[in-house]
Amino acid sequence: MIEVKGLTKRYGSFTAVDDITFTVEKGQILGFLGPNGAGKTTTMRILTCYLPPTSGTATVAGYDVQEHSMDVRRHIGYVPENPPVYNDMTVREYVSFCARLKGVPKNRQNAAVETAMERCGVEDRRNQLIGTLSKGYRQRTGLAQALVHDPPVLILDEPTIGLDPAQIIEIRQLIRNLAGNHTVILSTHILPEVSVTCQAVAIIHEGKIRAVDTLANLTHENKESLEEIFLRVISRDVEEVAAR
Repeated sequence: MIEVKGLTKRYGSFTAVDDITFTVEKGQILGFLGPNGAGKTTTMRILTCYLPPTSGTATVAGYDVQEHSMDVRRHIGYVPENPPVYNDMTVREYVSFCARLKGVPKNRQNAAVETAMERCGVEDRRNQLIGTLSKGYRQRTGLAQALVHDPPVLILDEPTIGLDPAQIIEIRQLIRNLAGNHTVILSTHILPEVSVTCQAVAIIHEGKIRAVDTLANLTHENKESLEEIFLRVISRDVEEVAAR
């Protein structure tokens, strides 16, 4: 459902994403795991057609992000780190507005909005101004706009950043419930996010993919926990730099 081959993004002499390759199977949740500055957000922006790659290819739902960007956008729901919500709209007004923007047929808009709000647990806040919501409910509203047109692919960039522990648990459960019906790529630097939410993981560090597999295969074959694998990947580079 998502296929990335040799993807590279450079800004002048700086390489933010360096020749990365990975796939996400249909109905799978993949954790795109890496420390801050690893290249996660740049990759998400390429997959959502916000940025062009310098080289390499990426296809989403069978469409190339450069050659068929509008088709890609029709088939994805995107939640950036800070959801693009409008504080002066109510929850229902905003989700309805997004349904119209995303081309949901007029005769299906009401049902689509109600379904998205219910799935994301904001139906009891439908008439509340977004500006008065807690961060957790704003995050849920951002997810509702991403789901309102029922896209096959969801791309989530740091979906639980800044939430309190109870809100984190709620959002993680919501994301887990999307598996099977949607293909999800979840960008995060939080290890437990991947362990409890995802079926597969791609570890990125300094713009390069360091490991990619299902979570079960990766931990079984290495006989290590995800935390141990992640720390080994990071510390190896630190040791190499210190030895120079």
